[in-house]
Amino acid sequence: MKRRLGVLLAVVALLTSACGNPFEGGAEGGATGEIIIGASDVGESLLLAQIYAGALRGAGAEDVTVRPPVGGREVVVKALQDRSLSVVPDYTGNLLRYFDKNTEATTSADVYGELRQKLPAGFEVLDQAPAEDKDLLVVRKELADSGVRTFSDLGPRCGELVFGGPGQWSDRWKEKIKALYGCEFKEIRTTDTGGPVTVAALRSGEIQVADLFSTSSTIQSNGFVPLEDDKSMFPAQNIVPLVAKGTLNEREVKALNDVSAALTTEKLTRLNVEFSEEKQNPLDIAEKFLRDNGLSG
Repeated sequence: MKRRLGVLLAVVALLTSACGNPFEGGAEGGATGEIIIGASDVGESLLLAQIYAGALRGAGAEDVTVRPPVGGREVVVKALQDRSLSVVPDYTGNLLRYFDKNTEATTSADVYGELRQKLPAGFEVLDQAPAEDKDLLVVRKELADSGVRTFSDLGPRCGELVFGGPGQWSDRWKEKIKALYGCEFKEIRTTDTGGPVTVAALRSGEIQVADLFSTSSTIQSNGFVPLEDDKSMFPAQNIVPLVAKGTLNEREVKALNDVSAALTTEKLTRLNVEFSEEKQNPLDIAEKFLRDNGLSG
């Protein structure tokens, strides 16, 4: 989920003019009634922050500020602790692993349930969305047509295949995929994190297996085939609002829960297409999503 950097600077410039300088620290949230929404330096996170802001305003919140990008999860957690942020969009699987590195939960229900238990005091997560943006292994159609449709199908073939993905992939998944599926790739190459380098390498045949993301429009547009993770190696990554406890009232909580209920993986993929490929204004994208889903207030 760390991509679309090419359009990020334009978005930051837009949000700077609309909402003040996103690199400046936020005001104290909660006590003054100000709701400060943060986001990571990822286009999808920026879009979700704008959608949250619009939903909160529609619910009657009068002082809502979007302050992206705020940095990595360590920075976000600290900002929520000191109330310089009120809420951020996050991903259940990665968030659980941040608070519990030894978790074995993989399904949506198990990950969300454990996450609620493991959150430190002062934090809460609201309802998770059906939408996920999780890791996928994808291949070209030729390999899929030869009988490789699942991770279990892939396992015996890994020794003849070159994999491409983010630099941290080996540390996170090399031993896991070997243990679960007997997969040891011929070579693991660092390309990028679900971005154009990985896509180009898979398209050209330089690599035969790639790590992409479930909301990536490049999968369908290039005719790539996602493989079924039939033993659930990758944990669920449902979209979820992470909140500094006590900074939102009941009506505001309901507004964000309504956003989550409306957000499917298909809709999230479409939002990413509008942002990264069609280059639409992120504020317009957010407003349209809220309007189309009856969430404008």
